[in-house]
Amino acid sequence: MANETAEILKNNKLRVTSCRREVLNTFLVRKIALSHGDLEEALKDNFDRVTIYRTLKTFLENDLVHKVLDDTGAAKYALCNHGADEAHHDHEHVHFKCEKCGNTSCLEDISLPKISLPKGYNPKEMSLLIQGTCNKCK
Repeated sequence: MANETAEILKNNKLRVTSCRREVLNTFLVRKIALSHGDLEEALKDNFDRVTIYRTLKTFLENDLVHKVLDDTGAAKYALCNHGADEAHHDHEHVHFKCEKCGNTSCLEDISLPKISLPKGYNPKEMSLLIQGTCNKCK
């Protein structure tokens, strides 16, 4: 997996550092949205909270992750699923939070519905959170 993480970072024109590799690897292994606290807990033996925060910020600014809000209001981050050759992509897809395990995941194949706003309203971003039981918890 070390080669995969280095390749993803290089494809996104990011310098390969040990923290970036570890954070990216954590997203790849867990396959769910993670908070800063989740990453801090997973990587606390190797990196301090500020280094992890800066890595998340860099990933967010470079479109490697996107922000996911769940019912707690806490920011979580999910790995973007796109190629480096895509100039732009939207993060406007459905997110699902399992009420049993608490995991939040992206359902990228389900687009958000079109919303017609009143004149003068300019949307910046949209999100839709569905809560229920995931396919692992059934």
